[in-house]
Amino acid sequence: MSKLDDVVKDIADEMRHMPDRGEVASYIPELARVDPKSFGIAVVDAEGNVAVGGDADTPFSIQSISKVFTLTLALGKVGDRLWDRVGREPSGSPFNSVVQLEYEKGIPRNPFINAGAIAVTDVILANHLPREALGEILRFMQFLADDSTITIDQQVAASEHRTGFRNAALANYMKSFGMLDNPVDFTLGVYFHHCAIAMSCRQLAMAGRFLAQFGSNPSTGYAVIQPERARRINALMLTCGHYDGSGEFAYRVGLPGKSGVGGGILAIAPGKASIVVWSPGLDKTGNSRLGRIALERLTSRMGWSIFGA
Repeated sequence: MSKLDDVVKDIADEMRHMPDRGEVASYIPELARVDPKSFGIAVVDAEGNVAVGGDADTPFSIQSISKVFTLTLALGKVGDRLWDRVGREPSGSPFNSVVQLEYEKGIPRNPFINAGAIAVTDVILANHLPREALGEILRFMQFLADDSTITIDQQVAASEHRTGFRNAALANYMKSFGMLDNPVDFTLGVYFHHCAIAMSCRQLAMAGRFLAQFGSNPSTGYAVIQPERARRINALMLTCGHYDGSGEFAYRVGLPGKSGVGGGILAIAPGKASIVVWSPGLDKTGNSRLGRIALERLTSRMGWSIFGA
């Protein structure tokens, strides 16, 4: 553990002095207000030890990282029937591409692009009011993180709702192909709100432990999902978790990971650790610039790449 502590602290110090930090997302006005100098990192290892550095306890908008957890919930509800509505292939396109959705007749390429996550949200919403579905998602996050203080940032959710025209276009397009069962406004409302969940690096790393521990929640010792399903979610994170930057992330970091435009990245070292980094500045593919660099250094120094040293 002392080695991990030292590595995490060293990386946090190195990131503090990085000159090129990327650009903060500006198309969601509330995200544009975040301090671009922020950087946090948290690692929870297989024994439950926690190593943190920088702004690890500062809440941030997890955005698309929430899609990992909504996918887990949806698979628990409908199992493999989910794949009748959502694909499992990398997109090779921006996360909010309308062109790809049109070409593929309303079936999203994977559950991590926006259209796919909207379809997954629609599955969770089935036979529920929006507030009930959203409550289920939030309670799931609190349970996994073992922290009942996790909340939704209502200002971010409202900001997304006011500016989410392209997501509305995606949802309406899928509805026209019969891919959404619920009213578009209901599904989008739940989607905007679960993307606006605010968590710190420490909280999010705790929530991701079940994917590092083959589906088991270390706090309870009970299975959240079956080991096979955890493995498959990790596989989707590796191939699709960074949109059209997924190949570069796999090449450089070598771990399953899911990014969000709030600047966070959840990464999983199977059997070893759940890791979260946060730096609001994004690269050209919409992923945290310093987050990817920090994870590349962490996996190199700890030998955690799933592809070997």
